[in-house]
Amino acid sequence: MDTETLFSICSVLVAPGWALLVFAPGWKLGARIIAPFVIPVVLGLTYATLIVMALPSAEGGFSSLADVRVLFADDKLLLAGWIHYLAFDLFIGSWEVRDARARGIPHVAIVPFLLATFLLGPVGLVGYLALRAGVSRKAAHAA
Repeated sequence: MDTETLFSICSVLVAPGWALLVFAPGWKLGARIIAPFVIPVVLGLTYATLIVMALPSAEGGFSSLADVRVLFADDKLLLAGWIHYLAFDLFIGSWEVRDARARGIPHVAIVPFLLATFLLGPVGLVGYLALRAGVSRKAAHAA
């Protein structure tokens, strides 16, 4: 399978996971199995396959930005990097949903952070952690 097709498949594969997190956060199968486990495992296996195929003969490396640029000049490794983002962002989003639910944070309050996690990864996580800290402080002051 060519890298463009695999890119499209993997990019579409995460959509149901994100939809479950945003629109059906209370469905245990979605928030505890599909989004944090099933989809990331499929992506992880795809990632591992790409790494095994391309990394041994790849030029570049991780010791400098220039080396990373050379490494990612290989489409298989660039795709592996994209899949890495897709898998980890979805996993973090599913953790945000489960954590918010356990802390009693209303789902509507975390939806913007889920969208930010989907689009901007760490920005969404930092935003959610700030919300979480604010809710914890508010609860501590109320007690």
